[in-house]
Amino acid sequence: MQNDLPILLFDLDGTLVDTAPDLVTTLNVILAKYGRDTLPLDSVTKMVGDGARALLERGFAATGAPASDLDALTAEFIDIYVAACTVHSKPFDGVVETLEGFAAAGHRMGVCTNKPQAPSETILEQLDLMRFFDAVAGGDRFPVRKPDAGHLLGTLDLMEAPGRPAIMVGDSHNDVASARNAGMPVVVVSYGYTVTPPAALGGDVLVDRFAEITEAVARLRT
Repeated sequence: MQNDLPILLFDLDGTLVDTAPDLVTTLNVILAKYGRDTLPLDSVTKMVGDGARALLERGFAATGAPASDLDALTAEFIDIYVAACTVHSKPFDGVVETLEGFAAAGHRMGVCTNKPQAPSETILEQLDLMRFFDAVAGGDRFPVRKPDAGHLLGTLDLMEAPGRPAIMVGDSHNDVASARNAGMPVVVVSYGYTVTPPAALGGDVLVDRFAEITEAVARLRT
């Protein structure tokens, strides 16, 4: 194993796993319960990326008046979602094979996501992805989360690798901003859930397929 290899940090939703189908199902259960219209998949994918609380806030705003008790709604959402978060969710094409390649090459890897810790771990375990990662840091793991640099740096601390070279891989403004704030290069995937055009996010390398991250990491190391 090469100890000089950069640590690879990955976003979850829209980067590793296509989670939108189960997110929209759970959101629509909540919206319907409280007398709101349900939302189509393509609308909800534009709301993903800042955690369950923000998703609910956006979902309620899009269907009428703001939610009155986001704390209670968030707890309710997570209870429903954790029980059914991999019904339709699946890794994007090339994820398993590419992660296997990185692991074989000696890269250490972690997940840094604004999704709460409980569903993040459930998804990774049920989709057999947890085996690749030394640490998982959900949006409620630390006092801060992306785009704060402390979320990425805290993940490195969990891996007992503070100060080690690292590369962030994600699909959104939060991923790019957190990497910049932490002084890390960042690879952006074009197939994720961002509202901003991926090419406009300002990543160091833009890839269209997860398998292309292998070459992107090699480029960023040179």
